[in-house]
Amino acid sequence: MSLVPDVSGNAALAIVESLLLALNDREVLPEHEIIGILKDAAAAHENMPETQAAPGHHAAVAALINAILAGGNSVRRR
Repeated sequence: MSLVPDVSGNAALAIVESLLLALNDREVLPEHEIIGILKDAAAAHENMPETQAAPGHHAAVAALINAILAGGNSVRRR
């Protein structure tokens, strides 16, 4: 099986991460709000039913968001 990268998903993630960093850097959104946004996004995917067409998709999305939270990628922790 060949793994094809999800170019659209990767681009969207990079854009959103950059926006979250910019919003925090310019003090538009505080760190706790950005963390809340990411936690809400992860929870939304954790609670979505999986489909036969894409089994494990929502769990993988939630895991990725939680890894971003754990790594601090979208928030410059001070």
